[in-house]
Amino acid sequence: MRLHSLLVFSLLTVFTAFAQNTPSAKPSPGFSIDNIDKTLDPCVDFYQYACGNWLKNTEVPADQSSWVSFVDLHERNLVILRDILDKASADRPGRSTIEQKIGDYYASCMDEKAVDAKGLAPLKPELDRIAGAKNKAELIDAIARVHLIGPSTLFNFYSAPDLHNANQVIANIDQGGLTLPDRDYYIKDDPKMAEMRQHLVEYATQSFTLTGQPAAQATAAAQTVLRIETALAKGSMDRTLRRDPKNRDHKMTRDAAFALAPNFNLSRYLSDVGAPEFSELNVVNPDFFRQVNEFLATEPLESLKVYVSWQLLNRAAPWLSQPYVDASFKLRQQLTGQKENQARWKRCVNSTDGALGEGLGQSYVELTFGADGKQRMLKMVDALEKSLDEDIHGLPWMSEDTKKQAKLKLQAIRNKIGYPDVWRDYSSLKIVRGDLLGNFFRGTEFESKRDLAKIGKPLDRKEWGMTPPTVNAYYSGSYNEIVFPAGILQPPFFDKSLDDAVNFGGIGVVIGHELTHGFDDQGRKYDPEGNLRDWWTEQDGKEFEKRASCVADEYANFVAVDDLKLNGRLTLGENTADNGGARVSLMALEHTIADDKSGKAGEKIDGYTPEQRFFLGFARVWCEKQRPEFARMRVSVDPHSPGKYRINGVVENMPEFQQAWGCKAGQPMVSANACRVW
Repeated sequence: MRLHSLLVFSLLTVFTAFAQNTPSAKPSPGFSIDNIDKTLDPCVDFYQYACGNWLKNTEVPADQSSWVSFVDLHERNLVILRDILDKASADRPGRSTIEQKIGDYYASCMDEKAVDAKGLAPLKPELDRIAGAKNKAELIDAIARVHLIGPSTLFNFYSAPDLHNANQVIANIDQGGLTLPDRDYYIKDDPKMAEMRQHLVEYATQSFTLTGQPAAQATAAAQTVLRIETALAKGSMDRTLRRDPKNRDHKMTRDAAFALAPNFNLSRYLSDVGAPEFSELNVVNPDFFRQVNEFLATEPLESLKVYVSWQLLNRAAPWLSQPYVDASFKLRQQLTGQKENQARWKRCVNSTDGALGEGLGQSYVELTFGADGKQRMLKMVDALEKSLDEDIHGLPWMSEDTKKQAKLKLQAIRNKIGYPDVWRDYSSLKIVRGDLLGNFFRGTEFESKRDLAKIGKPLDRKEWGMTPPTVNAYYSGSYNEIVFPAGILQPPFFDKSLDDAVNFGGIGVVIGHELTHGFDDQGRKYDPEGNLRDWWTEQDGKEFEKRASCVADEYANFVAVDDLKLNGRLTLGENTADNGGARVSLMALEHTIADDKSGKAGEKIDGYTPEQRFFLGFARVWCEKQRPEFARMRVSVDPHSPGKYRINGVVENMPEFQQAWGCKAGQPMVSANACRVW
């Protein structure tokens, strides 16, 4: 399932590891005018005006790489989930089956003493399996096993909706196999990237040494890892190019795929992983398989075994004894600037959510999200959809023919709020109390097999791509749906105690953002059913691209950190969604005010008009502090702009903002070349 999420949380959980700290839960600051720095002019720098006091009074916690509303709320959710898991982990009579699974998984993770005592022993059988491969064909067997229980070593294999028949699921083979966050870390000459490559070598050397290898052997093994991963990176598609679904569309017969990359021994691999029979699949990046196929022909077996062993060792490190955890965390520090590892209980809660999220989510939803919450959200979604429909109707640059098609797509968008209608069945997943790594591997294998079993079957449109406690939201082009887990439907995104203006600036913009993804530079290429189909007239397509280029060029001039500017094309979809989401949410607020017979909706609160409070509520969501290392990493891998530009980049383009705050031409928050797509 390809998702356009509001925030990429995977960046916050790369190279996870443990430390034992005292748990704490800070109360949510939510929305408050105390965050505002009234000594500043909102028309000069609205982000600093709206967030100024918050920025002065906020420090990034030592166990975080950034601090923003998403992370704050996620941390508060962890406390709720911990309480659920503490109760579920008590080995008592009468526990339900799902309580037993989530409780025993969590308890196994929290038993640090037992994990440390076992050292490398839980992983050794898997490493021995890799070491025992007598030829490259047998190594494929080992890679298939690694794919089921761990990382996408060498390449990736998964199911996804057919790009041209979204109601059917097909197999996909894709690039993969890297430890560092992106191909650019391996192939760019940038000094910072070269430094990270050296850190990778140091980490791998330390890890191999911990397994008992002599120093010289461990050093050579680490260099082998870097050399092989660099070869994979050279064959990988650029992240910006991958955004375009047309660049990922290469459907071919099974035999043609086998002929494309014979050294991958795909027939044997598919048998090993238990893939269903199929006649066609999508080869997402054919060039990767062509290039790596040649590489595999000349690369020695022993070197490939070193690489495969490393991939599994790196994935298992956070679940092994403390020396492995510390080594793994050190690389995370160098990538993100995080000062200390998170408390073990936090990492264990996150891991339980990752393995059994819809089991843990059932208890979470009961505590935090009721039917009334879902109804309030559905009402706001309806208001935003009406505003987007109105926006499409009023576009001067779009023809009536394309407008009709756009409205059909908008009407077809499915809305998922809070939690799934049908919970995932974990009955076949075996959880053994006291077997942390085994539980982790079995949880991964359960998910891998569940994913592969979809191949050749009709698309299950009831399925969710995020767990209920997740603080995020997403739009999926293939499903043509917007999804809002219960985890995000809390302050400061949504607060039932506050006025409509603040809520439309918070969760309203989030809703508008996800709806707009259906019509951003990539979402617009999917039709109402989720098929990759061009439903635009040629002229309207050109008009869209002209306006999208304006947005790309605008954000490409924003400095992320030091002298490093944003990638306007990588962030284009998210920036388009931010701009469109803010505009349609403000339209929905204006309709709400107009429909209010009492007139109270239009009154000032704390000296601010509803429109001003809308923009203040919008800004509060994106007040952000991040460590320089993390800011630098995000430029390479994150399609989202930093918080400062998610605010200022939007308001500069909105005459409605300038009217609300009385801004004059020539001031920084009044763009001389305002961009507008939606």
